Amino acid sequence: MNALIATILHLSVWLFLLCAIFVPLERAFKIEKQDFFRAQFWVDLGYYMLNGVVSGIVLTPPLAIMGGFIYQLIPTHIHEILNGLPGGTRLALSLMVGELGFYWAHRLTHAVPLLWRFHAIHHSAKEVDFLTNTRAHPVDILFTRICTFLPVLSLGLTGDSSTVTALFLVIGVTWGFFIHANIRWRFGLLENFIASPFFHHWHHTNMGQRDRNYASMLPILDHIFGTYISPKHWPTQYGIDAPMPASFFGQLIKPFLNLYSATTRRTS
Repeated sequence: MNALIATILHLSVWLFLLCAIFVPLERAFKIEKQDFFRAQFWVDLGYYMLNGVVSGIVLTPPLAIMGGFIYQLIPTHIHEILNGLPGGTRLALSLMVGELGFYWAHRLTHAVPLLWRFHAIHHSAKEVDFLTNTRAHPVDILFTRICTFLPVLSLGLTGDSSTVTALFLVIGVTWGFFIHANIRWRFGLLENFIASPFFHHWHHTNMGQRDRNYASMLPILDHIFGTYISPKHWPTQYGIDAPMPASFFGQLIKPFLNLYSATTRRTS
């Protein structure tokens, strides 16, 4: 109970900081005008709290067990080399390895019908802003975060450094909110290497380009694996064609309905 209360307090503080950062930016540099308390705002806020609890309490044990097991399978000298690197280098490697894991996990959620049933909730948002980042089914969150964190933990890249671990988590989480934000920012040539809101908003479009731009931070992976797009204009339509319940609990149970009858292909 104490752990749950501490997690909720931690999430509340983070939410306050996120709002303090992104709400003014979304007002000053908005892509399109939308209300703060937009449609589905409270649903997305529910996902923020639920997924924060799931990540903070449920995710840690399996990651520790799986990471520790794989860690033992990797030759000791590799860990010694990695642990001997400067903290900044280990942080950069952690971000790159984690991003590679995320890219393929994310791509699988689009390609595998069973995974898409859960991931479709994230794409059902018809208005995209920073809080859309947390609009995801817990099963979707668990899958992608295990694929993101497990390679980093298995290689021991963060080591015993609490600073490297904290920066890895803060940078990854904050960037997720940033690329979903309703902010009209472009990075020019750097956009080929660093993900921007423009880059990721095209991933959320309902204009035939959804299976592109899978990376969260490093678009170079989309270049390498042939999934990069960069049209000349901003997307004008978001969401999916398939119906999605408007309620929070309706969305949570939807992926489990008729689960065994939809295993051959993804729809919308």
